[in-house]
Amino acid sequence: LKEPLSFHVTWIASFYNHSWKRNLVSGWLSDLQTHTWDSNSSTIVFLWPWSRGNFSNEEWKELETLFHIHTIRSSEGIRRYAHELQFEYPFEIQLIGGCELHSGKVSGSFLQLAYQGSDFVSFQNNSWLPYPVAGNMAKHFCKVLNQNQHENDITHNLLSDTCPRFILGLLDAGKAHLQRQVKPEAWLSHGPSPGPGHLQLVCHVSGFYPKPVWVMWMRGEQEQQGTQRGDILPSADGTWYLRATLEVAAGEAADLSCRVKHSSLEGKDIVLYWEHHSSVGFIILAVIVPLLLLIGLALWFRKRCFC
Repeated sequence: LKEPLSFHVTWIASFYNHSWKRNLVSGWLSDLQTHTWDSNSSTIVFLWPWSRGNFSNEEWKELETLFHIHTIRSSEGIRRYAHELQFEYPFEIQLIGGCELHSGKVSGSFLQLAYQGSDFVSFQNNSWLPYPVAGNMAKHFCKVLNQNQHENDITHNLLSDTCPRFILGLLDAGKAHLQRQVKPEAWLSHGPSPGPGHLQLVCHVSGFYPKPVWVMWMRGEQEQQGTQRGDILPSADGTWYLRATLEVAAGEAADLSCRVKHSSLEGKDIVLYWEHHSSVGFIILAVIVPLLLLIGLALWFRKRCFC
């Protein structure tokens, strides 16, 4: 995991009307999801064996109770003041809060709330403050939230004490998993044709961990600036997947290659040559097409014999 590291909880509350809403809650160690919230049983779900960190069962029960009460109160409060705050149904509230770690030490905490995807209010020191661009709605919202100083004190304690203790324990408990090195697998394919006489070359890289990876289409030792990298996507086993594409004229693809650099390869880059991929494709076609023709002829003769 790259520094600075963070542990944060995200809460997305979708209010469809005055009586119907949906909550999605999850916990993340940087970009790795470690927890989720089961709203049916009001319990925290641990996604990895080490997701409990070094907290005791009693501490987790206290956090579950606190979180359950907090989500109910927050949802009811937002719904109660929706009209006064000029929130128009349907609307969405997004909240992210947690703490950061840099060079092994806690460097700060954060708690931000967005309305309809735009910055709205944030928690600093021991109170809520509006974002200037959010206008009077945010100012009024902060005024309502700051009326309950007891809740603010609990929030401050979670950010300044509970979160730092937890992230340090989580990193220690998950050390073997988080520091592992998994080598990527790579293969080439054609993408959708970008136009007559042109090809889209696709380099797939999957199954690698940790997340940082370098993938580039090359001509000899020259990087091809037209390389388009997609998002690095998570796989079910906790590893990552990426694809890099390049559009070229059909006659210019022969001497291209895809190069992959990753920490698990220890300097031994993966290099895949497009001309080898094309040759394999032609060989497969050369074998499969005659085979299909033979099968077709055999079936035709068999049908004639039984007639």
